[in-house]
Amino acid sequence: MTPADLSRTVLHAVRRAVDENALRAPVPARVRVERTRPGGSGDYACAVALQLAGPAELPALEVARILREQVAAEPGIGRVEITGPGFLSFTLDAPSDSDLAVLDAVREQGIAYGHGGALRDEILQFHHAREVRAAVTAHAVRRLLVSQGARVRISCDEAGDPEWSRLGVTVDAYGTPPVPLPRIRPVPAGATAGELLERLGSDAVRWGLLRPAGHDRAPLGDDLLVQGEANPLFRVRYAHARARALTRGAAALGFTLEPGEPLEPVAHEGADIAASEGAAHATHAEPAPYESAYAVHKGAEPLAHAAATPSPPPEAPARPLLDLLADHPGVLLAAARHRAPDRVARQLEAVAHAFFDFHDSCPPLPSGDEKPSAAHRSRLALAEAAGTVLAGGLSLLGISAPAHL
Repeated sequence: MTPADLSRTVLHAVRRAVDENALRAPVPARVRVERTRPGGSGDYACAVALQLAGPAELPALEVARILREQVAAEPGIGRVEITGPGFLSFTLDAPSDSDLAVLDAVREQGIAYGHGGALRDEILQFHHAREVRAAVTAHAVRRLLVSQGARVRISCDEAGDPEWSRLGVTVDAYGTPPVPLPRIRPVPAGATAGELLERLGSDAVRWGLLRPAGHDRAPLGDDLLVQGEANPLFRVRYAHARARALTRGAAALGFTLEPGEPLEPVAHEGADIAASEGAAHATHAEPAPYESAYAVHKGAEPLAHAAATPSPPPEAPARPLLDLLADHPGVLLAAARHRAPDRVARQLEAVAHAFFDFHDSCPPLPSGDEKPSAAHRSRLALAEAAGTVLAGGLSLLGISAPAHL
């Protein structure tokens, strides 16, 4: 069960309680679930009982008890507890099944993983000044909203800068709108699109303009071009390139599965698969043509070894990365609702950081004389999913995700 599945399950429980007259309150449009914070109980927590207590004219603890009875018997939920003033805490059954559902969703949806229809009923129009950061931000906001099903129109005070097209920016209309419209108002960049493009190039310009929150100044120094870990843009794109290199290395090693081939149980935590010079050499092998296991590039066919998604790795370093991938749809929806592309950039940085921690602790490729095992398949599936999420997030920001750096 993914976080989105759990949110829908709780919402359905609220609706049933209202239909059965066990609860007299308006059914909310959505229910938010969050990962339990350190020291908390269960896997996820939800404050819907506190939200409904007022309209229901009942204590929050009583509302929580009503909802607990509705939710407890749902498939995939192991235990429901009431904590604090009325929070519902959920412990899920078979965490590996939940993780597998996430990897399945990434494999099936590709770079559209996290896109949805939550905002499909919204028709929006935004207006911005003739300024490069406002234009790039408005364009990214439109991409995010469209990814969640909304229809969006963008207008600008006056004719746009011709250089904006090199940044992928499009505007639907120019001039003063007949009625006041919501405006995109980030802190101005202090330079023109042409000046920034000449110095930094399109990808670095877009990252530099979108990574800070709109109310903060955009740092647009030459450090955006540094090819090193200190540069978050490089780190995110390198994590994507590294994930794709693992796919190429696996293909070079003949590391494949036939469609429908059963998988062996994943090795327990502590299985020692040490990195070696031979593994590093295989990782950088360059078979042609290159095809991502998750078909990131348009028209690509998945490799055979991705035909059946393995159970995810149980090793502790995998947990943060799996959690971030599971949370990705919620991050995209929140970024769209709040018109905040900087949230997507921060999510990609977190995924890249977790990917490298996982990659370094649990090498996805066999080394030396090792034979490919179920553990390797599982690790490779997770690494490829991370690469797909990074590619999808960069795409929403209008930034390229090269397979080689």
